[in-house]
Amino acid sequence: MAKKKKGKKRVGRGNWTTKETSLLARLFPKTATSKIAKKLRRSTDTVKKKASRMGLCKAKSYLKSIGRA
Repeated sequence: MAKKKKGKKRVGRGNWTTKETSLLARLFPKTATSKIAKKLRRSTDTVKKKASRMGLCKAKSYLKSIGRA
């Protein structure tokens, strides 16, 4: 019988609630992704991926304020 590999278990919050997605949609355009991630208690990468799937993008004014536009 083959032994199961012992590795890192995936620890995550799972599905996004309606409240979380609404907050993400409201904050994402003009707030740093790292701040949103901390507020939602999720990783920055997870927040970026969810925002992308929702079709969200940063506002031009925000990008300009951080020197990216």
